[in-house]
Amino acid sequence: MKNSVAPPNADGGEEPGSLLEELGEDLVRGGRSAVIAQSPWRLAWNRLRRDRVAMASALVIILIMLMAILAPLIAAITGHGPQEQFRETGLTIGGLPVGPGREFWLGTDNLGRDLLVRIAYGARASLVVGILSTTLASLLGVLIGVIAGYFGGVVDSILARAMDVVLSFPYLLAAIALVAIVGPSLEVTVIVIAFFAFASVGRIVRGQTLSLKSREFVEASRSVGSGRWRTMFVDILPNLIAPVLIYATLLIPVAIIFAASLEFLGLGVPPPTATWGGMLSNSVRYYQFAWWFVVFPGVALLLTTLAFNLFGDGVRDALAPEMQSRRN
Repeated sequence: MKNSVAPPNADGGEEPGSLLEELGEDLVRGGRSAVIAQSPWRLAWNRLRRDRVAMASALVIILIMLMAILAPLIAAITGHGPQEQFRETGLTIGGLPVGPGREFWLGTDNLGRDLLVRIAYGARASLVVGILSTTLASLLGVLIGVIAGYFGGVVDSILARAMDVVLSFPYLLAAIALVAIVGPSLEVTVIVIAFFAFASVGRIVRGQTLSLKSREFVEASRSVGSGRWRTMFVDILPNLIAPVLIYATLLIPVAIIFAASLEFLGLGVPPPTATWGGMLSNSVRYYQFAWWFVVFPGVALLLTTLAFNLFGDGVRDALAPEMQSRRN
């Protein structure tokens, strides 16, 4: 019969093989504990970091943000202001824009202004509108969605129908009407986009809240005497961060495109402020003679929205397993 205890070696200790086996088991147990101890957000970050498309999109977003932040530096390097017109060197004899060259790296627009400088300043306007309107829409949508989903009954019916009414409006036509009445400005553009975007966020948050309010941890919070507002914003709200974050990253490019559409129609940020939509609007009459006037602002708008969309898809894929584990 074999002895279950490892025989001592010549020095009176255990066999080296048994020591290595025990050490290996300890390492395995420690590795399992380390994996279990990792937070869901760290696991999501690890998944996102392995997504090459999402990381490349994040790099593009960072470069566009740097271009917007360093727009005054770009203007100083070129020696051209965003509103400065170069009638003699920036326009041909026939009054057409000048193409890319040594003085104007991306060419000029219809008034002889440096297109590179204006695209850099246009990035500021687009990012400010996209990020601010998305932030306002997310905050308002979360507040209304949590209240509607948690209270239910009459409160839910009123708020849910109000969100449905907002979603039923044709966004662009309603925005055109509002901006035409109030007048175009950066603040009005942000508020209009946030108003028409909050309802979609609110519906998502409402559905998640309806699902979460019957969970065990919410019942436990109520059983210890937590009030409604504490339960909503301390127990339920943290579990809504992932879906709201996913939707917010996908809402930013929608807001940028929406703002560019208003600018193209002359109802967004008023001139002479540099905006990508405004540049595209001015380039319509010159696309046959000055391709750069159309291509470069269009490429900037395309790259920005595409990068945010692809990054949002990566964030969704990274957070989706954690959202599923929270539901289970």
